[in-house]
Amino acid sequence: MRLWVALYGAIWVVFLEFLLSMVPQGRPWVLDGHYVLGFLIVGITYYNFRALRKTAVPGRVKRIASASFSMAILMAVLGPLLVFNVGAGWPILTGVTVWNLILLIHVVTAFGIITQMAAVAIAYDMWEDKEFLHESEPGRVPPDPNRPGVNASRP
Repeated sequence: MRLWVALYGAIWVVFLEFLLSMVPQGRPWVLDGHYVLGFLIVGITYYNFRALRKTAVPGRVKRIASASFSMAILMAVLGPLLVFNVGAGWPILTGVTVWNLILLIHVVTAFGIITQMAAVAIAYDMWEDKEFLHESEPGRVPPDPNRPGVNASRP
């Protein structure tokens, strides 16, 4: 599989995970699907990080991919804590429990993962196509060199 496909594919898997999380929890397949996609995200982030390490892509892209993998591991640790209601009876503030705090960290980390995966995919794609070698004129959107005949120079 081409690396850019795996990088962009990871974004879609996380996006599907978000959509699945919005389904009412009363359906039994929702949590099973959430677990499967969650572990798939751990695998994909590891694959992407490992594959990026083998390239000459700039170090920042590799570090962001590493952070995404680490965040996916954090999610895999926090998920079971939520499933087993760890901290549900431990109040922090009025109406807020440790379980609520774990859920907040779980959700915020998920947003971080999708954001970082998008940054890695775009940066790698631009690096691979050597787009940083040519500057564009201010006020003009140059056409995609890979799609002849497309003119994007509208003001």
